[in-house]
Amino acid sequence: MKARKIKAGIYWVGAVDWDRRMFDDLIPLPDGTSYNAYLIQGSEKTALIDTVEPEMSHILFSRLNQLGLERIDYVIANHAEQDHSGTLPQILAQHPQAQVICTPKCKTMLLDLGLAPEGRILTVDDGATLSLGDRTLEFIHAPWVHWPETMLTYLQEDKILFPCDFFGSHLATTDLYVTDEGLGYEAAKRYYAEIMMPFRRIIQKNLKKVQEYEISLIAPSHGPIYDRPDFILDAYHDWVYSEPKNIVVLPYISMHGSTREMVEHLVDALIENGVTVKLFNLAVTDIGELAISLVDAATIVIGSPTVLTGAHPNVVYAAYLANALRPKTKFVSIVGSYGWGGKMVQQLAGLIPNLKVEIIDPVVIKGRPKAEDFESLDKLASSIAEKHKGLE
Repeated sequence: MKARKIKAGIYWVGAVDWDRRMFDDLIPLPDGTSYNAYLIQGSEKTALIDTVEPEMSHILFSRLNQLGLERIDYVIANHAEQDHSGTLPQILAQHPQAQVICTPKCKTMLLDLGLAPEGRILTVDDGATLSLGDRTLEFIHAPWVHWPETMLTYLQEDKILFPCDFFGSHLATTDLYVTDEGLGYEAAKRYYAEIMMPFRRIIQKNLKKVQEYEISLIAPSHGPIYDRPDFILDAYHDWVYSEPKNIVVLPYISMHGSTREMVEHLVDALIENGVTVKLFNLAVTDIGELAISLVDAATIVIGSPTVLTGAHPNVVYAAYLANALRPKTKFVSIVGSYGWGGKMVQQLAGLIPNLKVEIIDPVVIKGRPKAEDFESLDKLASSIAEKHKGLE
């Protein structure tokens, strides 16, 4: 397992996880992932930036040994989460002189997780530098991208940014760099949607911070390296700053067909009004695809039957997810059917307090839809299209 050379004295020494399909038992990984670690050799000192998931520590050590590495002086812990810092104990045991460099908040978390002894940890301020001899590392505090202790590392002489999870993508590939920008864009957008979007306002500030640097490469801790940094910087700028687009995201469940009839009619009506629709049957959908669609959507319409007077549990989860991800969405509505009654509308509206949205009059009916119900759906489609005109 050979290290991969980025530049003279700079190597990728991480691990590709081709088989992983879930992260934190929560996030689907249809394309696997990687745990990127980077070795920086200066004329006087050597630094390892991040480590790997503990189960793949043998791969990290194999790559380091292949380089004939005898000494690591510093381990830069950009982030305490175990897929980045989980192999710290083994690294520190093999290199007793090595010190861990991190933010003060990260130190607390590393101690809490039992990943490093206090006497081996050095904390650094925002903007602090560390000399490796002929190379200099600069540390950029970036709290809440996506944990409170996150730090980015910038290699000044080579103009390489190591941003940890920032700009990452869950993508297992043999490519060291992004070679297929279509695939790279979709993987990065999924990663942003699932992990970074809740911190969109904070990311705005960190984007401004990063753009003050001259950057030749962006080397994240998941996914391939960006040798054209503007590609991912421009994408993040769009996802974070741009107004939502003329898109309706419509997650739904239908138990006996009534809600499905309503949803299908509404989709046609929206199309006739010039609105793009992204439809998700929650019984079968990849929840990550739903998250991606929320990045750009101006409106969410939730479709659900009632179950014990409330929304279907899958719909409740989708509403909870949307609330947690905090997309740029401007409008929300609800369509569905009930048998004898319920408080579905109030329940779903109460699940999305984080979304600063206008609620467009729901269309909730009893039983199967009738002519007047389809007319109400037509009016809802027209209302959504009119609202979207204000975004153009």
